[in-house]
Amino acid sequence: MRYRSILAALTLAFALPASAQTAAPVELRVLAINDFHGNLRPPPGGIRIADPEDGARKVMVAAGGAEYMATLVKQLREGHKNTIFVAAGDLIGASPFLSAMFHDEPSVEALSLMGLAISSVGNHEFDEGKTELLRMQNGGCHPVDGCQGPHPFTGAKFRYLAASTIETATGNSVLPPYDIREFDGIPIAFIGLTLKETAGIVSPSGIAGLEFRDEAATVNALVPQLRARGVEAIVVLIHQGGEPAGDYNECPAITGPIVDIVKKFDRAVDVVVSGHTHRAYVCDIDGRLVTSGDKYGTLVTAIDLKLDPVTRDIVNAKAENVIVANASLAKDTEQTALIEAYDRLSAPIANRPAGSVTQTLSRVPNEAGESALGNVIADAQLAATRDAKDGSAVIALTNPGGIRTDIVPKENGAISFGDVFASQPFRNRLVTMTLTGNQLKDMLEQQWLDPKRPRILQVSNGFSYSWDASKSFGERVIADKMMLNGKPIEQASGYRVTLNDYLAVGGDGFTVAKQGTAPQYGGYDADALFAFFRAHGPIGPLPLSRILRVN
Repeated sequence: MRYRSILAALTLAFALPASAQTAAPVELRVLAINDFHGNLRPPPGGIRIADPEDGARKVMVAAGGAEYMATLVKQLREGHKNTIFVAAGDLIGASPFLSAMFHDEPSVEALSLMGLAISSVGNHEFDEGKTELLRMQNGGCHPVDGCQGPHPFTGAKFRYLAASTIETATGNSVLPPYDIREFDGIPIAFIGLTLKETAGIVSPSGIAGLEFRDEAATVNALVPQLRARGVEAIVVLIHQGGEPAGDYNECPAITGPIVDIVKKFDRAVDVVVSGHTHRAYVCDIDGRLVTSGDKYGTLVTAIDLKLDPVTRDIVNAKAENVIVANASLAKDTEQTALIEAYDRLSAPIANRPAGSVTQTLSRVPNEAGESALGNVIADAQLAATRDAKDGSAVIALTNPGGIRTDIVPKENGAISFGDVFASQPFRNRLVTMTLTGNQLKDMLEQQWLDPKRPRILQVSNGFSYSWDASKSFGERVIADKMMLNGKPIEQASGYRVTLNDYLAVGGDGFTVAKQGTAPQYGGYDADALFAFFRAHGPIGPLPLSRILRVN
């Protein structure tokens, strides 16, 4: 059974010109996904939707996984002469162990195998930098880890697009800005781009020499070029999105960056496939069809277009998000074989016992911004760098965006290295540096650089502070409430602080970290967490009292 809401299809109708009334329109089905994040297997929890029997309740539906998605994609192609499979970025990065261990080569291969044709570049495609993104496109062995997979990695069979990502030295986009495909003689352009805020949410060292330009301005500048090539039908694949209030095929009260971006697009843009916010919606924004397909491969969006053979433009567009429902879909045998080939290599590492937990360690923060799993991760990083030979750390801080999933116990509370890695999948190295008390405060103040999306750093045991929500930016952290082991932090004194190497170079806007002195590099974050569980299990959530919010 496919779960569909009452508002399963949103149709945007356009008036047909008189010249086209005698010509049958060309039909095209566009299948779309976004934010797959290397989830080759179904993600825990599936997708949360309104109960089909009682709309006031929510139910969880087991969904996702490459084996099931491939089957659904084949089904959704059936009966349609013209089809194309596209994506809106973040196909890789922040991935579970099976994909991340091989630098996401398995996910690129899986999506290529199921016929993905085009994808925009998301911010997570830059997690390992521009050079690694180009390797994902073109193939070849990893420059450090070499060839680890069961066969040579030949690169993506789909085309990555990055219209707004510009190499400052040349003024050219790092990857093609668009791709034109023809269906029954009618060209349609797919423009791909990532969000302009990418530079603030990925490691600066990996994107040196790149500029991320305004999304709408980029698209609008391309419209005359496309029209000169005879293109009237334009679909934008953008890694940016919104926040709706309704179910997965609805769009009540949508907010977020995508709304303003779409309103700024040239009227030549007909359809927008979005992502980034990990939400599901089918919207009419400013007379354009705008879609998003949740996250982790739980949905495939089926977009049906009609193109006028005379004007060669899109005259009708409708869409439906279809759940990749595990209960009703068979596994695709090619995907199963691919996953098993990688699993044979990774399983011995992933299945290593890491210890146990007394209950789920959640990454969800309280009102102050503190989470149970964040505390454990910060404690693990402090433990890994506390000794003199490892850095002499007295405080550890970690960014919430680097914590990707809860740690959920199996039978008897057991957890594995794979579970640990899934929660910390970026494989960042730990860096211990000296920051003054004043620099530490300034760094904490940078948590509110984006007031709509604060990034509250998780802190290690022994360090605590209070922040005042009523104060203006730069004045929220209460200086005399910053404490280390019961003593106030002295603004002029130096403290050895452990960060991951993403934060250490100013990631997530924490530029104060670049002022740190005497850096000492250590091991990897996931390895530190694994060692911590091995040494201290069983581990349970501690009281959330390290970060206090007033007002």
